[in-house]
Amino acid sequence: MAGRKHAPRMRELRDGQNDSNQNSQNDSDGLLSAEPSQQSYLSVPSSPSSYRRTRANMSQAGGAPDERTSLLGTTRASRIRIASAHGTPRAPHLSRNQSYGAGEGTDTGRSNPPSRHHSRANSWGQRLIRALADRQEEPVSEPKGSVFPDDRVWYDQFTSTDWVHDSIADAHRVKALRSRKDFWGRVYILFDGAQGWILSALVGFIIAVLAYIVDVTESTFFDFKDGYCARGWLISEKRCCPHGPCTDWRDWGEVMHGWPFGERWTEFVIYLGLVITLASVSCLLTLTTKTVVPSAYRLSTLDENLAAAPVSPGGNGNGGDDSPNGNGTPSRRASVAPPAAAPSMIYYSAAGSGVAEVRVILSGFVLHGFLGLKTLIIKTVGLVLSVASGLSLGKEGPYVHIATCVGNIACRLFSKYDRNDAKRREVLSAAAAAGVAVAFGAPLGGVLFGLEEVAYFFPAKTLFRTFFCCITAALTLKFLNPYGTHKIVMFQVRYLIDWEYFELVSFILVGVLGGAAGALFIKASRKWAVTFRRIPIIKKHSLLEVVLVALVTGLIGYWNGLTKLPVAKLLYNLAAPCDDRDNNLEDLGLCPDSKADIPPILWHLLWAFLIKGLLTIITFGIKVPAGIYVPSMVVGGLMGRLIGHMVQWLVLAFPDAAMFSSCNKVSSVSCIQPGVYGLIAAGSTMCGVTRLSVTLAVILFELTGSLDYVLPFSLAILVAKWTADAIEPLSIYDLLTEMNSYPFLNNKHKPVFTSELIDIVPRVRRERIIDISNSPLVPATSLRSKLESLHRAGELDGGLPIIRNDILVGLIPAPDLEYALDNLPDESTALCLMANVPSIDDSDDEEGGSRRDPTNFTPYIDPAPVALDIRSPMDLVYELFVKLGLRYICILRDGKYAGMTHKKTFVKYMRELEEQEGKE
Repeated sequence: MAGRKHAPRMRELRDGQNDSNQNSQNDSDGLLSAEPSQQSYLSVPSSPSSYRRTRANMSQAGGAPDERTSLLGTTRASRIRIASAHGTPRAPHLSRNQSYGAGEGTDTGRSNPPSRHHSRANSWGQRLIRALADRQEEPVSEPKGSVFPDDRVWYDQFTSTDWVHDSIADAHRVKALRSRKDFWGRVYILFDGAQGWILSALVGFIIAVLAYIVDVTESTFFDFKDGYCARGWLISEKRCCPHGPCTDWRDWGEVMHGWPFGERWTEFVIYLGLVITLASVSCLLTLTTKTVVPSAYRLSTLDENLAAAPVSPGGNGNGGDDSPNGNGTPSRRASVAPPAAAPSMIYYSAAGSGVAEVRVILSGFVLHGFLGLKTLIIKTVGLVLSVASGLSLGKEGPYVHIATCVGNIACRLFSKYDRNDAKRREVLSAAAAAGVAVAFGAPLGGVLFGLEEVAYFFPAKTLFRTFFCCITAALTLKFLNPYGTHKIVMFQVRYLIDWEYFELVSFILVGVLGGAAGALFIKASRKWAVTFRRIPIIKKHSLLEVVLVALVTGLIGYWNGLTKLPVAKLLYNLAAPCDDRDNNLEDLGLCPDSKADIPPILWHLLWAFLIKGLLTIITFGIKVPAGIYVPSMVVGGLMGRLIGHMVQWLVLAFPDAAMFSSCNKVSSVSCIQPGVYGLIAAGSTMCGVTRLSVTLAVILFELTGSLDYVLPFSLAILVAKWTADAIEPLSIYDLLTEMNSYPFLNNKHKPVFTSELIDIVPRVRRERIIDISNSPLVPATSLRSKLESLHRAGELDGGLPIIRNDILVGLIPAPDLEYALDNLPDESTALCLMANVPSIDDSDDEEGGSRRDPTNFTPYIDPAPVALDIRSPMDLVYELFVKLGLRYICILRDGKYAGMTHKKTFVKYMRELEEQEGKE
């Protein structure tokens, strides 16, 4: 709203305010003024406001924002403002999207305010160039006492998205768009509606192309450990010799003529050296994505190694928020340790699978650097090398992360998604689902994966676009034909023989064992993380751990024909039925011709099961791009194949038994298909690890294409989930989220609440409110001190309630307050208007050509923040945070302001509640 209409009245208020300015400031900041300097004992960095103020009047042509650019940075592009949730059509240029750029590859900082019709880019072509650019910016500040003085640091981790605000902001945008009735207005409305479909198709196509590149490249590099094709160095063994062994493929022992250790041992030494080399290069690439987070929100660790560093005593994990009971002195002084005891936290955005982080991002929290172009490139290249090294890891999980990166970068093409975090997450959900679609060749399974595992907000419109994106990705990969078999994935199989009724007991047993194996894997991974990975030298040198794991993998995996295969090819050989016409099957001796051939196969499978299980446990969590989906399926497949051959032996040993009478014999082998047991156990074990249920049943159905086996798959997965939940309540991604202290509010597992809102309400502190009882004018210096108080507490996305005579009359979000303060011409003497002042010309509309008063902060104020009574049940609080996606809730007692609780505070409370329930 134009500030000119309030100018006469504001001058009168300022004249009367000057005499009592100092007194009112002391009253409102009594607690802060009574305390000494905070810098001497705060381990978290001070607010970078002073740094920003020195740049507030600099040129607007700053660097473009990056996926790691600070929320508090100062860039021209980050100053773009769209319709606010509490703005009005009269002043669209004053409103602001508080959650613009939620940290997945965009910047949410501020610079000089744009003009009314300012565009983020001059043309769509320039937007394309910027979308493909890895947007870098200088660091905001260097924290005092940081133990990593040469690393870039970022302040705005784990800020949250306000879903309601973004929804209302998009409604204002749509209303303004539909107000145009001319021809080009209607054309632009059609284009605006088509943008979601264009993005879905583009994202699906790019994801399929990247999957094709990874599939073809990693197979060539994998085979390179054994030899090369004489017709071309870049040809894999399968393409070089499509019909079996041929003279074009040359092993290294043959190339070296047995020098220097003999042909067999020379091949082993070269194989071992290349395993270590490929894994090491992948690790070195991953380490380049190192990001330092001096966040006030305390974390144990931010990588997927599960080696949670102990938090110093007194740290409350919430960055200095008030204690829930409100007793005693402010907790930020007691909870923040000295700099030496609480170094900055580090994560590597390209390490691990990234699924846990994608879940956190889609739930509405910010993880900078996880979905940017640099992470996309490094994760893709590193994934090729890590899979090619032969380590016990998969590429299917990282496909979800890579696909989400593609979706995030593509959102930069259209401001509709680039400037609205809730809209952006619709595309990210579709992209994550497409990642699963290309990973398993299952577009329906991908849609269900997005719904069951990663998506937090999944309306019907998003569901249909996700389905379209998955179909586009699957069709594109089908045409590209990465394996030369016209199959999307290597382990796609077909079963032509139906199952027998007596096998139901075996299928249930497989489900129980698979679920138990998955749950025990989670427990073993936790134990390995808190023992081996806490050895100081291992924790300090991530590359050393990768080298050791690669060394062990090469030493014990080389001599077993099953464990030497890539995990996808091994899973295919375990699940596929025995068929001499199948050229994709390796000669592994898994197809018996008689009962006497089964015992040697059992021993061979048992040793492979033990080796692969051990390697999978020690490999999960190292600093390379690595997934757990297919490795867990391989371990389960080996176990299932064991059980399948046992059942096969029983049928052959007792052919005249009544329960086996319906089992017809084919040649000398029974009708039992051990491959079916292998695939069912693979799905059951993956269910035990990830706790996916319907998604897995559909994926297994799409992998086999057989309706006959839908019932066995579903029954085994159902039993597996029950078993796994009984042994280990957490899935592998829940475990990662918990041990890494990610601010994730689980919307699928609701605790049992018996408390009320009063249990988490901090006491009201003067530096956390703006009191306008005496005057609506508040000194800017007082507002700045209150803002910095929020920053020190880690509430970069918090807000300051506005109180008049103990009544809540509004709330100004911290990002908006900072933006407004940074645009003041003279902050030291400015008085800021924090409430609408009635005047004689209030009804006049003077927007045309008028320049607003920068000290008028009323356009940034939310006049109707969500508020609950202090006696509200905690179930209602949970529903508001989960269903509405609020950042904070104001609290009233008998209609008067009694406090405010942040989403992070509620997440911390829920985590403590779940820990108490676990102990009971």
